[in-house]
Amino acid sequence: MNKYVERLFNGIIKENPTFVLMLGMCPTLAVTTSAENGLGMGLSTTVVLVFANLLISAFRKVIPDGVRMPAYIVIVASLVTMVEFIMKAYTPDLATKLGVYIPLIVVNCIILGRAESYASKNPVVPSIFDGIGMGLGFTVGLTCIGIIREILGAGQIFGAQVLSLDWFTPITIFVMAPGAFLVAAMNVVRAKMDAKGKPLAKPSGCISGDCASCGQSAMCTGKKAE
Repeated sequence: MNKYVERLFNGIIKENPTFVLMLGMCPTLAVTTSAENGLGMGLSTTVVLVFANLLISAFRKVIPDGVRMPAYIVIVASLVTMVEFIMKAYTPDLATKLGVYIPLIVVNCIILGRAESYASKNPVVPSIFDGIGMGLGFTVGLTCIGIIREILGAGQIFGAQVLSLDWFTPITIFVMAPGAFLVAAMNVVRAKMDAKGKPLAKPSGCISGDCASCGQSAMCTGKKAE
């Protein structure tokens, strides 16, 4: 498989950050109250992820190891600020709905994780495709969850009524922020795949609770991952 196609495939399917690695669960559970919110959050994160990977890869040999994490955060924060201004100018309603979760993209573990584990160790072009793949995987995950929650919680898809309220009673809990049922559902899928002998990639980041084997623990300890 072409290495660029492989990066896309890994991000969207094999290492999907939402359904497989279970990264970025805070915005996933909070903003996917509708398909529009999920799509908007996913695309804005994708833009930041692609350009962050590009810049970090381009300057990987220039940034000293001792200040690499602060440098990554400065790069990501600058990109997030630009995306936030653009969204407020051209999609103000969506920017208002997403609220604080737009600036919080700065500390999204997907972006910092790809910066540390991939972009800082690979050339520019593969890093761009890695960003596109992971970003699209995140977007697909958020949009799918948003569609399901919007249908069950309001009988709508992207704001269009698809289930008549004459016979359908919305389950309002699905359009509320908590949504912890998503983690439980993924655990069921993971257990079934393990039983079939086709285990999914293990969760990464703080959600796994296993800092010793976490490939991104360098972001917490300040030490470079081996």
